[in-house]
Amino acid sequence: MPVVVVESPAKAKTINKYLGSDYTVLASYGHVRDLPPKDGSVDTENDFDMKWEVGYDSRKHVKAIADALKDDNALILATDPDREGEAISWHLEEALRKRKAINKDTPVSRVVFNAITKSAVTEAMENPRQVDGPLVEAYLARRALDYLVGFNLSPVLWRKLPGAKSAGRVQSVCLRLIVEREMEIEAFNPQEYWSVKAILGTPRGQEYEARLTILAGKKLDKFDIANATQAELAVQAIESRDLTVTSVEAKPAARNPSAPFMTSTLQQEASRKFGMGARQTMSAAQRLYEAGYITYMRTDGIDMAPEAVMAARDAIKGRYGEEYVSKSPRMYKNKAKNAQEAHECIRPTDMTRDANGIKTTDADQRKLYDLIWKRTLACQMASARLERTTVDIGSADGQVGLRATGQVVLFEGFMKVYEEGRDDAVVDDDDKRLPQIMQGEAADKRSVAPEQHFTQPPPRYTEATLVKRMEELGIGRPSTYASIVTTIQDREYVRKDKNRLIPEDKGRIVTIFLLNFFRKYVGYEFTANLEEELDVISAGDGDYKETLAKFWRDFSAAIAETSELRITEVLDVLDEALAPTLYPPREDGSDPRVCPLCGNGKLHLKTSKTGGFVGCGNYPECRYTRPIGGDTAEGGDRVLGEDAGDEISLRSGRFGPYVQRGEATEENKKPPRASLPKGWSPDDMDLEKALTLLSLPREVGPHPEDGEMIEAGIGRYGPFVKHGRLYANLKEVDEVFTIGMNRAVEELAKKAASRGGGRTSAKPLKELGEHPDDGGPVNVMDGRYGPYVKWEKVNATLPKGVEPVDVTMEMAVGLIAERAAKKGKGRKKAPAKKTTKKKAAASK
Repeated sequence: MPVVVVESPAKAKTINKYLGSDYTVLASYGHVRDLPPKDGSVDTENDFDMKWEVGYDSRKHVKAIADALKDDNALILATDPDREGEAISWHLEEALRKRKAINKDTPVSRVVFNAITKSAVTEAMENPRQVDGPLVEAYLARRALDYLVGFNLSPVLWRKLPGAKSAGRVQSVCLRLIVEREMEIEAFNPQEYWSVKAILGTPRGQEYEARLTILAGKKLDKFDIANATQAELAVQAIESRDLTVTSVEAKPAARNPSAPFMTSTLQQEASRKFGMGARQTMSAAQRLYEAGYITYMRTDGIDMAPEAVMAARDAIKGRYGEEYVSKSPRMYKNKAKNAQEAHECIRPTDMTRDANGIKTTDADQRKLYDLIWKRTLACQMASARLERTTVDIGSADGQVGLRATGQVVLFEGFMKVYEEGRDDAVVDDDDKRLPQIMQGEAADKRSVAPEQHFTQPPPRYTEATLVKRMEELGIGRPSTYASIVTTIQDREYVRKDKNRLIPEDKGRIVTIFLLNFFRKYVGYEFTANLEEELDVISAGDGDYKETLAKFWRDFSAAIAETSELRITEVLDVLDEALAPTLYPPREDGSDPRVCPLCGNGKLHLKTSKTGGFVGCGNYPECRYTRPIGGDTAEGGDRVLGEDAGDEISLRSGRFGPYVQRGEATEENKKPPRASLPKGWSPDDMDLEKALTLLSLPREVGPHPEDGEMIEAGIGRYGPFVKHGRLYANLKEVDEVFTIGMNRAVEELAKKAASRGGGRTSAKPLKELGEHPDDGGPVNVMDGRYGPYVKWEKVNATLPKGVEPVDVTMEMAVGLIAERAAKKGKGRKKAPAKKTTKKKAAASK
């Protein structure tokens, strides 16, 4: 009875239903091996030998497969039909051979199916093959490149730019796109221009809108009417003349449907229509695929199998009528420069099943399936037939001309089902419907009005437009888009606000650093060419080790050269590169680099573990600081009053606004300070509030059990009560000033219970999200011996000097893997553990 291995338990359940009891279907739960996050995992001195390690949680899954093979006589690898799926199959086979679970006599085959349906699975089982070597080599090259960049460039970032996270090969290029777009927006100078529109009436009393296109006998360009004076003259020119319709031209037009979805266009449309992020979209699509509702969702292909085309046409005919079916089948060809996964488009497996026919209550899945189903049917439907009308209106002397445009839908065709969304859509005059207008008739002027406009900067990227741009440049692949966009947000290089991606200060600094010291490796063309090389390897026409050797030769030299630079040298280069952004001209014409607080020092770019900031060169005499993207005005710093002879002031720092008592002196280099809590506005600060903050921590009273003082205060993670080394978080800032003894003791008891294994669960210091490989929440927790990373049953203590707020998912996964490896070694000493338990029981 053969053992069939797929990635996920959901997929295993569906396939097991089709194959029946003649097969044992097990899940690998994704990748089972990876490069350990330590030096030497890719041996650049030994022909790029790669040292793989079975993940801690994957060991039980590999063991389950190995145990099943003891009784069964064959292994069938049925992972996803792409480069990543091929790699998982290869890893599984290698890991099982290493365990001696399979040998030379064990039949091992590879099957692929583009949809999890009975017919697709049955056909795949009848056509087995071997693991595709070139596809695996392309994966090995990509994984080695990502490791070499991340593992060698990230330490350079940590040393030269304190507070920087890590750098990724493709993520850094993606970040560059967002940063450069932001710099375009900041450098943009709007240009004023005017247009003139008139509401005109027909002899039959109907109204329509027309815009001025000819003035003084000349055709107007966009910027010809430059100001209000010129606009008013244009209005007078229209109002002083009689207007007549000089021509009415109606032209038939057709609108064709969009091609069916591939990965990038699905992510773009889900973002436009539902505001769904790339990761959210792919998660819902993955579940639809595993349930057998859609074809494989990581694809560059837009072609559709002939039988699927015919099924779609039959479904359209049955649901909407024969006139809605296109006259001949529409065949789509991929335009992508680097299309590499030769799959079908993303489509329903059953064209007759709409969103009401799928068995799921998940809202994301239902919306996404409906989108895929409608787009697939629309691509085989008849074109929409339109009539576009252009009406020209002019004066008898030819000095003034206006134009009205509109359209009428004669037959909606595919538009009955689906229309593609638009990015940054604008109102299109052509979409307006016009009344009946006859050539030669008078145009009655009802109103004439000028409109002021300003040119707009390019819009910030959404996840949809970013993926579209990456696809245009040939950067990334279907399986990587979602993780790339998510990673730069997880590292806090980019934040999402109202669906727009905005670079954080640290993201901007990292990009400028890379552009100045590693420009080649964040180059769009270089990254796209590297992707092309990987595609050549996957086609069996390239040597992946030659690609690695060529890359490493130049990249290692760039690393060595930059490693010798001092931090001050790096900051000087970045300060110069960012000068237009950091020091914009001031309204009074004064030097924008002069410190606005002391008036003597020069402003410079500085870095801290939380990112970059601008500070005064007269530190520590002057402690003026502001964020990179902050307001350069000095209105935020002000004196609130005096208390006990000390000046109480409100100031802005790199961590945000704070209040301070007095000034720094030789004896007191760090005067008392307190940051404004979340929700407290600097504009509302007064002396009383400042003194309240500076008085913290507040003594609540001695603990009834040991007499040690309980204190309430505000820390980096918000309001708290404290007893000894035990901290308990409070929900609201105001509670710090009002909490009494009973409530404080109760909150501390809850915290103590959660640490001691009671029912109250500990609250994470930082939630990092789902483990990227194996699932399950990864959190930073507060432990008795300091903060640690927690994932399932693995607890990994943070290295000395690392703050919980600075922990990234990538860092956490590395610590978890390292801790898991140590735990794995410890399991060999099982007898010793049993002895320890007996001793413990006896001591009780």
